[in-house]
Amino acid sequence: MKLTENNCINTLLEWTDKMTLKATTCKEAIQRWEDKTGLSANEEKEIILSFQWPPIEKMDNNLAALAAVEKLSLSTNMIEKITGISALKNLKILSLGRNQIKTFSGLEAVGEHLEELWISYNLIEKIKGVNVLKALKVLYMSNNLVKDWAEFNRLQEIPLLEDLLFVNNPICESMDVESWRSQVTRRLPKLKKLDAIPVV
Repeated sequence: MKLTENNCINTLLEWTDKMTLKATTCKEAIQRWEDKTGLSANEEKEIILSFQWPPIEKMDNNLAALAAVEKLSLSTNMIEKITGISALKNLKILSLGRNQIKTFSGLEAVGEHLEELWISYNLIEKIKGVNVLKALKVLYMSNNLVKDWAEFNRLQEIPLLEDLLFVNNPICESMDVESWRSQVTRRLPKLKKLDAIPVV
């Protein structure tokens, strides 16, 4: 067969079709992080496992190896559920933005000490389960799917919440900025910052 540009392209396309990319596991991502940084993941306070390729699809118990972690980023992957973090007793900041997460389920084990949750650009429609977040001060959850005030009002169950980022949820789209801020601060009077702007 004569080797032409079209033959090469067709062969490459066939090969690509046959090749299925297997998701990166948490264990593999941690190993990559250690190889890249030269550090030991079980001793470090900040671990970034964002932008894995192929993306991480599942959080699992391999995250328990991050015994000292205070800030953990798993953003920009394809994670659907929050799991595997029950052993992270020092975790203060959890970054899960740009994933496929639908619920707050799975945060129970870190609820007493998690101070910041960054979970923007996900698929969250219901806010059920936030009542476990006893220490949470910062919640970034813009660009999700929250539609109604009954769900939004569940944020009142987070006792220490003072900084909320909530823009680009469907609930915000039907009103101007002033009305939105007024509605939110009436419901959450302890807020100090809303959508990156101080509350006065």
